Amino acid sequence: MFKKDPLQIIVFQTYGTKNHLYLRGRALEDESINLEKRGAFKLFVNAWKRFETDEIKHTELSVKIGDKTFYTKTDDRGYFLIDEQVEDISAYANKEGWVKLEFSYREEQLKRTIQSNNRFPGDMLIPSNKAAFGVISDVDDTILHTGLTSILKWRVLINTLLTSAGKRLPLEGAPEFYNLLHQGKTGQEANPIFYVSHSPWNLYRYLKYFLRNNNFPKGPIILRNFPKPFARRPKDEKPQKQKEIINLLKTYPKLKFILIGDSGEHDPDIYMEVADVYPDRILAIYLRSVNHKKKMFRVANLYKDYTKIPVLLVESTNEAIEHAQVNGFIA
Repeated sequence: MFKKDPLQIIVFQTYGTKNHLYLRGRALEDESINLEKRGAFKLFVNAWKRFETDEIKHTELSVKIGDKTFYTKTDDRGYFLIDEQVEDISAYANKEGWVKLEFSYREEQLKRTIQSNNRFPGDMLIPSNKAAFGVISDVDDTILHTGLTSILKWRVLINTLLTSAGKRLPLEGAPEFYNLLHQGKTGQEANPIFYVSHSPWNLYRYLKYFLRNNNFPKGPIILRNFPKPFARRPKDEKPQKQKEIINLLKTYPKLKFILIGDSGEHDPDIYMEVADVYPDRILAIYLRSVNHKKKMFRVANLYKDYTKIPVLLVESTNEAIEHAQVNGFIA
């Protein structure tokens, strides 16, 4: 018989408050994906492993935060979610607001974790009291070129399947801009950056590696479940990204936000609708221009007479930096 792969728990970088745990992740067999591998065949194999996952279903997990322990159970796709009120855990946060977590499998009969290791680390962010605002940013074609506007999305497939995370380059100037926003006007604000993408959770480690490798500020990464085949979203249901943004606004009712996206897909419409519902909570909208005349024309018309909050269609990162300086977001 084939030897079974060891088990792992992928703990997503998420967010919460001192009295609210919001922890997400997934229990899977460890397929030993190497994000630094190169070569078309090896990259294709890695991509296959990311999407052809072997989930650990309906399994009990525990998580330790300092001397506190909490419990959860995976669903039929291996995902888990802890969303509950707790006693104050702010004492466990570092100066940036990150709280260290340690997950493990509870069942003693599970012997397939890595030899003598049943500890899987993670982090949850409690925004610092020094934060002046938060940033909610898209990923695809906002900080990472994916080719979502290309014909038949062929560039998306090439970039995702045949390019290593280590070779992917950020859009010019993006890491500098995001670090300036994170530091804020005083340079010491530790403003939280939330990376919200329409990409599936299967790409979580790929995107986490890309962000770290290119010196973006550490922040919660919020993706979506891979849609089930032939599943249709009800017409009146909001996009998942919009739901996640609303959840952030509700989680931090005293924090204002800057929204950053691109003009290629649905960000302009989602951001306008969010700003219309929460006009006093949105400081500015930055929409990176894409190389698609029809889409750019539509977005320009959409925001032509919009005056509720500052909106900038960004041709270059320097424009966004200058705009943020003028508006007092950064030094």
